[in-house]
Amino acid sequence: MDESGEFYRGTVELGFFGGEPLLEADRVLHLIDYAKKACSANNLTLAVGLTTNGTVQGASAWRVLLKPGVSIAVSHDGRPMIHDRHRKTKEGRNTSHTVLRTMKRLQDAGKSFRVVSVVGPDSVDHLPSGLDYLKGLGVRSVEPVLDLWASWESCQIASLKRAVSLSGEIWRSSFPWFGVGWFDEKLARILNLPTNETARCCFGAGEIAVAPSGRLYPCERLIGEDPPDAAMRLEGDALEGRDFLQYRAPCGDTPPSCAHCAIASLCTVGCRCSKYVRTGDTETPDRLLCLMNQLCFKEAAHMADQIASVKRHRKEVRHARRRSDGLVRTA
Repeated sequence: MDESGEFYRGTVELGFFGGEPLLEADRVLHLIDYAKKACSANNLTLAVGLTTNGTVQGASAWRVLLKPGVSIAVSHDGRPMIHDRHRKTKEGRNTSHTVLRTMKRLQDAGKSFRVVSVVGPDSVDHLPSGLDYLKGLGVRSVEPVLDLWASWESCQIASLKRAVSLSGEIWRSSFPWFGVGWFDEKLARILNLPTNETARCCFGAGEIAVAPSGRLYPCERLIGEDPPDAAMRLEGDALEGRDFLQYRAPCGDTPPSCAHCAIASLCTVGCRCSKYVRTGDTETPDRLLCLMNQLCFKEAAHMADQIASVKRHRKEVRHARRRSDGLVRTA
């Protein structure tokens, strides 16, 4: 209840990320139950999400994965040979086969999930084949994540352009049964479709990331090794109970330097975390961020044109049928 006596309305989004959150599956279950009770007592809706690398197979882990109402994202980088380049066990063993078993078990249980695939300079050429591979496994939604921490050379930028173009073709040919996050988001903006309101990308204003240490950040991507003197650490500490809701910043504003861009209203360079990672400044995007938005907008615009063309064709068919029906009745 607020100061006026009105009950709060809204949704609390509780997300678990890593590292690997299912290493603490019992604690995750406890926190979900705690959050449900707290939200119920305050007339709030709870939305729970968890991102896993898909390698933890214990009973508690599966209770989390199959828990109703928990949105699951599984990390897998496309084709097994690409996934296994960077995702190995601490003993150096490949993990793709284990993750694929996890995905199959989720499918067999009727549990929906999306796949998160990291796209780096050494894997960008394999993105289209990776999407095809995952689609062939029955995956319904893939969220590619560009490695913003990597150094992208000019030749790799050229590869990125080709990969996005080919990936756009795969997406359009499979629409709407197969989603690709890069393009789905842009298409929704182009068509002005209603989307779920979220506190994601509110960078401390409505989004708080809690490290295992209890230290707080405006986004989970900035936690890293979580040193006490981290530049982007927020004031306060979750474990000590100190007030941490002091930081306020507008969410996803268009940077002043982008004010005259033709696709500024459809762009996502407002993400302060991405800008900070690329330039060290939460207000300044770089060429890579701008290029990605332009490339994804182009692919989504092609899809919007196809949808508009289909709608026009259907309208023409309906008109033709009406004219035909009128001629038949007249005759």
